[in-house]
Amino acid sequence: MDATVADPLVGQVLDGRYRIESRIARGGMATVYVARDIRLDREIALKVMHSHLAADDDFVRRFIGEAKAAAALSHPNVVAVYDQRTDGEHVFLVMEYVPGRTLRDLLDERGRLGPREALEIMQPVLAALGAAHRSGLVHRDVKPENVLITDDGQIKVADFGLARAESASKMTKTGLIIGTVGYLAPEQVLSGNADVRSDVYAAGVMLFELLTGVLPHRGDSPLAVAYKHVNETVPAPSTAVPGSTPEIDLLVTRATSHDPAQRPQDANQFLAATAEVHGGLPRDFDQRVAAASRNQTAVFEAGPLDGHTAVYGAGPTAPPGYETQYAPQRTATDRAIGAITGKYVLIAIGAVAAVILGWAVWYQVSGQYDHVPDKIIGMELKDARQRLQDDGLQVRVASAVYSDQVKKGQVAKSNPPAGARVSSGAVVTLTPSKGRTPRKVPDVEGKSLSEAQQILKDKGFTPGDVQKAPSVTVSKDEVIRTDPAAGERHSPDQPVAIVVSTGMSMPSLVGRNADQAENQLRSMGLKVNVEKQKDGGKPPGTVLSQSPDPGTGVSGGDEVTIVVNKKDCLFGDFFCRDGGGGDDEEKIPVPDMTGRTVDEARQALENSGFKVNVTGIGGNIVRFQQPSSGEAPRGSTITLVRAP
Repeated sequence: MDATVADPLVGQVLDGRYRIESRIARGGMATVYVARDIRLDREIALKVMHSHLAADDDFVRRFIGEAKAAAALSHPNVVAVYDQRTDGEHVFLVMEYVPGRTLRDLLDERGRLGPREALEIMQPVLAALGAAHRSGLVHRDVKPENVLITDDGQIKVADFGLARAESASKMTKTGLIIGTVGYLAPEQVLSGNADVRSDVYAAGVMLFELLTGVLPHRGDSPLAVAYKHVNETVPAPSTAVPGSTPEIDLLVTRATSHDPAQRPQDANQFLAATAEVHGGLPRDFDQRVAAASRNQTAVFEAGPLDGHTAVYGAGPTAPPGYETQYAPQRTATDRAIGAITGKYVLIAIGAVAAVILGWAVWYQVSGQYDHVPDKIIGMELKDARQRLQDDGLQVRVASAVYSDQVKKGQVAKSNPPAGARVSSGAVVTLTPSKGRTPRKVPDVEGKSLSEAQQILKDKGFTPGDVQKAPSVTVSKDEVIRTDPAAGERHSPDQPVAIVVSTGMSMPSLVGRNADQAENQLRSMGLKVNVEKQKDGGKPPGTVLSQSPDPGTGVSGGDEVTIVVNKKDCLFGDFFCRDGGGGDDEEKIPVPDMTGRTVDEARQALENSGFKVNVTGIGGNIVRFQQPSSGEAPRGSTITLVRAP
């Protein structure tokens, strides 16, 4: 509930249509919300990509392609994808809302399932995967977390193909294996490649987990688990729990073969085999397995024979003839032994009590013990050290740790803890705080200095030094970046420096050809005001002066002025000293606006003297421009193609 209240998206309306009502899950790729489609008045689920992925152009492109493929997949056991949209920095999917719980929740509650019930769950899962495989779509992330169970028991599989966009993006940038490592096929570990048979392997692992309650390969790290997928086979379920049949064992071991060619060649083949095995099980098979399991774990006491208590498993594990041989003797034997042993038990209890009482009295009155001071936590480290040494204790200092309760340089914890009783001269280890736990620095690029400082304060950071730097892409007086950079983890106890743009640097134009100077200024997105005057001592058509001065910071849209020396002309402006009259069509440089917002690009190009045509599939970023460079006639049209 607190997480929902704190989530900034809750209550917002995305794309003017989807009102976010609450957050229901957060994963490595996205956060899932319950929302309402205002236009159709229905409850839906929104899967909003994390900001670091939404800012990755390669990821967004792959994500849109995979979302389209998933949306084309129609099956009763598949969570439907209705739409893919972008709203500002938010890239999201609109999906069917499935109230209920996940298969992981069911496993957490039950531990493991009966063989018949496990196969009943696997069949709709495999049917959903089979529909995807017929369409050429690979899931790539089959696991209990992606299997949803509705309130009326219907099974639906989520996130078809969406792992591909994330894995392709991260594989390119980091070379890491992406996916839920417990279900990765060997070929995914070795090469990162996956096909429909990789989904079959993951489904086989999931069946093993449903039957046994555990994954077949476990280790201290993801790398260790991945190594086992490559070098060890998945065992038969019957080796872990009783009740599995040879046919069920074969389902698992075939599906998880290291050689993809030995597995069922898609989920439809696996489904057919699973349905056949399920049909051969009696209806009460799970009840029989449960009863047999209870019998195997039941125990009983054989009785105190010869002064010992023997425990045997039920049924055939008890000694042959136990009841007839030993039961008649137990009553007399127990009475005899009980009379003898009862006396000594009382004596032993009394002796132990005396020892404990004596130790307790000695502990309280002995002068060889002291307490770690109660108020040691929160003291400055040097003061705490002195306090303990004054009390006759030795002090060691451990490596500092982050603490949200204790300021930097103060004692965050001690070992033994405050108030503990220690012997005189004992060692107390103090752990100092190195400040509050690091958190992500917010992105304030493009904000004014005052806005950026307020955002940092709202996130718990202290704004630090303000530095100035020129920038071609960030307007004057707006924030270029922070130090540390946005997204990096940083302790709030350390200030965050801010770098503010001084804009573009005004070039030195005096003495240059006026047309070239004007074209350069317009290509920078500046509004150019040209004034003319006559100076006989300077070449005609050159810049006499400029405003602002060279080196001054300017931003796109700013107005600048150049004063140009008039040309010597006869009979008006037609015949001029430089041979004017009938100049060819003037061409000017085309600035590259790729990666800029559509509004910024339009403004800069129009200021440069061009007309602008905008096309594309939506979004607000220029992804392509024609022409993208070189020169073009003043007044000609530049086409911008935008995309999310």
